Amino acid sequence: MKKIVTGILAVCCLLQTFTLTAQEKKVLRGFDGGMMVHSGYLSGQLDAIGYEAKGAPLGIGGVIRLHLGEHFRVGGEGYVSTLSQRSNGSYLKYGWGGLLADYYAVLGRFQPYAGVSLGGGAMTTLLMSERPASAWASIDGTYYHKQGFMAIDPFLGCDFIVSGPMHLTLKVDWLVALSGFKLLPGGPRVSLGFLFYH
Repeated sequence: MKKIVTGILAVCCLLQTFTLTAQEKKVLRGFDGGMMVHSGYLSGQLDAIGYEAKGAPLGIGGVIRLHLGEHFRVGGEGYVSTLSQRSNGSYLKYGWGGLLADYYAVLGRFQPYAGVSLGGGAMTTLLMSERPASAWASIDGTYYHKQGFMAIDPFLGCDFIVSGPMHLTLKVDWLVALSGFKLLPGGPRVSLGFLFYH
């Protein structure tokens, strides 16, 4: 978590420098970034073991974007999401990041936006048949698997402008594996967080 925050702060400092040098051309009109927590509903079949994973994930992530012109932004984002299973410590966890582009409009204090992100990551699955009785206990019927993936992530969202530099954002997205990659489970995620504009 400290590495993510430190990285975002470092990128913000660099972007501020680029913003100052590009102000005369008015192509780069600033940048924004922030953190979001998310949940939603995911479901899908793990064909290799005949198990249906489903439930509400919990996760956190962040975004940083350059503002190009009046309504267009490009940048990057990254998230970690965990879907607990079987109430015994089993889980599906995936971390991923991507490059994004979106279009936004300003309607009073609201700023709706729509875009898409393209990237990749890895999903780790740990499914246990029972809760461990003690530390280092051996459990029969335990499955562990890790796989990489490439994915596309369309999203819709809306900012509420709390003040000029501070926005509250609500976003809905759906991570979809690209052909040739298996990413399960799938479904809508809802993210809520703060963004800071410069």
